[in-house]
Amino acid sequence: MSWQLKAMRVFLRHAVRRSLGRQRDSLSARAWFERGAWLNARGRPYRDFLPDSFVGADREVAALWSHTAPPGAPLILYFHGGGYVMGNPRTHAALGGFLARKAGMPCCLPDYRLAPEHPFPAAFEDAVLVWQALMARGYAPGQIALGGDSAGGGLALALLGHLCATGQPVPGCVFTFSPFTDLTLSGASIQSNAESELLLPYQRLTQLRDRVLAGADPADPRISPLFADFTGAPPVLIQMARTEILLDDSRRMVTHLQGFGVDVTVQEWGNLPHVWQFFHGWLPEARKALNDAAMFIRAQYPAPPSTGN
Repeated sequence: MSWQLKAMRVFLRHAVRRSLGRQRDSLSARAWFERGAWLNARGRPYRDFLPDSFVGADREVAALWSHTAPPGAPLILYFHGGGYVMGNPRTHAALGGFLARKAGMPCCLPDYRLAPEHPFPAAFEDAVLVWQALMARGYAPGQIALGGDSAGGGLALALLGHLCATGQPVPGCVFTFSPFTDLTLSGASIQSNAESELLLPYQRLTQLRDRVLAGADPADPRISPLFADFTGAPPVLIQMARTEILLDDSRRMVTHLQGFGVDVTVQEWGNLPHVWQFFHGWLPEARKALNDAAMFIRAQYPAPPSTGN
């Protein structure tokens, strides 16, 4: 364990987790997350990203790109985390930019709609819209590395399940960091890891779920990919921490995917916070995890691209 992680563990447990648990509503949580992301990134890296918009029949989804991606070239499609109620491409630009540099391919960060203003299935519908818009622009499914963290990881897996279930072409690979895969909240680790969890206030999960679902079925595979069909899915990487409350969301997801014959790479780390990869500017453990993810992405292509800067 690095000295940086030792210091951050104290800060997260005694300051950040308590602060997150006190947020009154989604608006205050979003503002809190924005401030934290700015401090974490030590600036505003999203200012160097390129704005974009994916247009559908009845709406459009804004997005940020790390750099230009010509049609047909490999790219990363990354869905940010934040429990479906907070987060945006700006909060995750530093992470997306790091992955883009290490994997040697552009990263696209969609700004999908958030609850409670836009409850389920709004985020899933936006993910499908972005995927279809990329196809319409000439991007090849097999050249897309689909990923995300926490709720964004669950969204990436939900999109993959939808593509598999409907017989559509699938991405070249999928990678997730501590994915939120089961809104029925049936994972035993939610209780067993309640004390060891460094970031998420477990007592707020039920309230979060209710805001997101607005009465919908929590076992719907479009929000809980633990119950999705993954026939024909590509290789998947899942990274999770042994001490987080969503550990069983990852472990059971691994077993579920393997039941469909999916090639799953599992990286279960030790005493780390939920989505520790987010803190790559501070933690060597986060940089190592993201480098591993970039290696996984590059390994899926016959001719790996340059690693860039």
